[in-house]
Amino acid sequence: MTDIAWWRSICGIGLLVAGCNSGVPEAASVEIPSQGTRVTIVRTATDPFLSRHRLTLSITGRSCSTSVDLFPDTGYSSRRNVYLTTNGALYIVGQYDARIIEAQSCRITLSEFRHLERDVLFVGSFDEDGDHHWSYVSSSQRPEQPFEKRI
Repeated sequence: MTDIAWWRSICGIGLLVAGCNSGVPEAASVEIPSQGTRVTIVRTATDPFLSRHRLTLSITGRSCSTSVDLFPDTGYSSRRNVYLTTNGALYIVGQYDARIIEAQSCRITLSEFRHLERDVLFVGSFDEDGDHHWSYVSSSQRPEQPFEKRI
């Protein structure tokens, strides 16, 4: 094998590995001091090449903790926006699902979008950063982003 062919092989393998999703879970968290709650979403790749992820929402409160699986990311739909309601609940809203967190009772419930309060405060988002790493972005770092309508 010539030196050029060897380097091309090494570069090809490097590009293939760089394009692969790791199955290692990525966790992102935010503290909500007014609620005494820590919210974490863990994202785990389920496909080595496509943007497919399992998402698990966990809350840890003053005296409890619980977790639920969210609607999976089936193609660039991982982002979850976090909102605080006037009655003290938290909303975790994705493109296809919405969860209500009641920190005092340590409950996470699935809700239809039409049942969510409209008078809410955007707190931030769980989303990919520029390097495609899972992270939490506060509202002071980035304004609320609309969900894309895919046809």
